[in-house]
Amino acid sequence: MPKVLIADELSPAAVEIFARRGIEADVQVGLTKAQLLQVIGSYDGLAVRSATKADRDVIAAASRLRVIGRAGIGVDNIDIAAATARGIVVMNTPFGNSITTAEHAIALLFAVARQIGEANASTQAGKWEKERFMGIELHGKTLGVVGCGNIGAIVADRALGLKMKVVAFDPFLSQERAVALGVEKVELGELLVRADAITLHTPLTDMTRNIISAEALASTKRGVIIINAARGGLVDEVALRAALDSGHVAGAGFDVFTKEPARDNVLFGARNFIATPHLGASTVEAQEKVALQVAEQMSDYLLSGAVTNALNMPSISAEEAPRLTPFVALAEKLGMFAGQLADAGLEAIEIEFEGEVARLNTRPLTTAALAGVIRPLLPDVNIVSAPAVLKEKGTPFTEARRDVGSPFGSLIRIGVRSGGEWRRVAGSVQGGAPRIVEVKGMALEGAFLPVMLYVNNSDSPGFIGALGTILGEAHINIATFHLGRQGEGEDAVAIVGVDQVVPDAVQERLRRLPQVRVVQVLRF
Repeated sequence: MPKVLIADELSPAAVEIFARRGIEADVQVGLTKAQLLQVIGSYDGLAVRSATKADRDVIAAASRLRVIGRAGIGVDNIDIAAATARGIVVMNTPFGNSITTAEHAIALLFAVARQIGEANASTQAGKWEKERFMGIELHGKTLGVVGCGNIGAIVADRALGLKMKVVAFDPFLSQERAVALGVEKVELGELLVRADAITLHTPLTDMTRNIISAEALASTKRGVIIINAARGGLVDEVALRAALDSGHVAGAGFDVFTKEPARDNVLFGARNFIATPHLGASTVEAQEKVALQVAEQMSDYLLSGAVTNALNMPSISAEEAPRLTPFVALAEKLGMFAGQLADAGLEAIEIEFEGEVARLNTRPLTTAALAGVIRPLLPDVNIVSAPAVLKEKGTPFTEARRDVGSPFGSLIRIGVRSGGEWRRVAGSVQGGAPRIVEVKGMALEGAFLPVMLYVNNSDSPGFIGALGTILGEAHINIATFHLGRQGEGEDAVAIVGVDQVVPDAVQERLRRLPQVRVVQVLRF
C-alpha cells in the first residue's frame, strides 16, 4: 500500500479520498525540518500547501518519494529542479482556487476605487468624513490585465461584466484567444499608458520581477490603481510607495508581498493602500477544492501512473493511462536498445511515431524513450528526469509524428547518432506486449528478454551454426533467435535471447568469427 505524508493543513476530505483509494495517509502537520528529514524516507507521496519546504535536503532524504502534491498553485516552497533530478513528479492544483483568487482581485479593485479601507477605519473611529472619501466608478474604465492565463481570464470576464474595457498583456495570449475572451491584446507599454487600473496575474520569473517598475509607473496615467493578488516581487514596492505619496497612483491593493509574512513593509501606512495577508485562495470552497484535487491527482499517479497538472512531466489522464501504458513500455525498451548501441557517445536522438500511436498523447512516450536511451549511461535516470538531463548535457532530440497506415497498426522508431553514425531500432505493441520489429532498417520480429545478444554480421553460410556452437560450448541456452538482413550476402543482424549472462571471453570468441562486425550484450 502506498504511503502519503500530509505535512500541511488539508481538508479532512483529502484523507478520506486517500483511504478510499487504498492509500495510507499520515497527517503530521507542523514538522520541523529536522523531523521531516527523519520521517520522509518512509513515504511515496508528500502533500503540502505553502508552509512545508520540500527543499533539496528533504528531497535527498526522500528515498521512496515518487510524487509531491501542492494543494494550490504556487510551488515556491518546492525545489522542482532537485525533485526532477531524483525522478519525483511535482504536481499542483492550478484551477482549484482560480475563481477565489480572481474574486479577491476584483474585491481589492472595488475597495481601492471606493477607499473602503480608510473609510471604514475613519467611520469606526467616530468620524463622518463623507467629503473626504470621494471614489470613482469602474463602469467604462479600462482595466489592464498583466498575465491573461486562467486567473487573469476570469478577472477579465468579471471586469467585462462590470462594463469595463479590458486590455491584456501576455506573450502567450493568441489573438484568437483574446477575441474569444472579449479583450484587446496589447503590448505592455500600451497597457501602461491606457489603463485606469492595472491588475497582475503572472508568475514571478526573472522576466516578470518588478515588471511594474519605477519607469513603468511613470508611464501610467495619473490616478491609476494598482492591484497585485498574484506574486510578491512583481511590483517595485519602494517605487510604488513614492508614487502613492506623490498622488500619481491613486491607490493600490496588495494580497502578496516581496517578503512574507509581511510584518513590516514600505507600503504599509501609505494613503489609500489596502493590504490582505495572502488571502487569494482563502475561501472554504477553494480549500476544499484544492485538497480534493491534490488527493485525487496523487492517488491517480501512485496507483495507475496517471499524471495531472505536473510541473516537470507531461500529463497523462486516467483515461489515457491504460492505453498509453504498453506504448510507454515499448518506448522505454526501444530507447534502452538504441542507447546500448551508442557505444561511441550520444550525439543526438530522433523519435518517430507512426500510425495510430501518432494520434495519441506522445509526450510521455517521448520522455520514456529518452529515459531508456540515457539509462545505459546513467542508471538512475527516469521518465521525469530524462529531459532535464539531456538539456543539461546539450544533447539535441527531435520528435516526429506520421499519421499514416502501418502494417503493425502503430510503430515507434528511435535513432541515436553515435560516432557520427545513426543506429535505429523500431518496435510495436502486439498482444499488449512490446516487440522489436526492425533494426538498422532490417525487418525482424521478436520479444524483449532480460538478456539479449545483438550481433551485426555479413549474411554468409556457417554463421548461425558457428554462433550456436560457441554459445553451446559455453553452456549458454538460446531462448529466442531472430534474424534480419538486407539481402543475400549483405548486411544482417541477429537478436538472440539467452538464459544466461554471456561472459566477455565468449563475446570475444564471437567477435573473431569472420562474418561478425559487432557483438554486444543487451539488458532490459
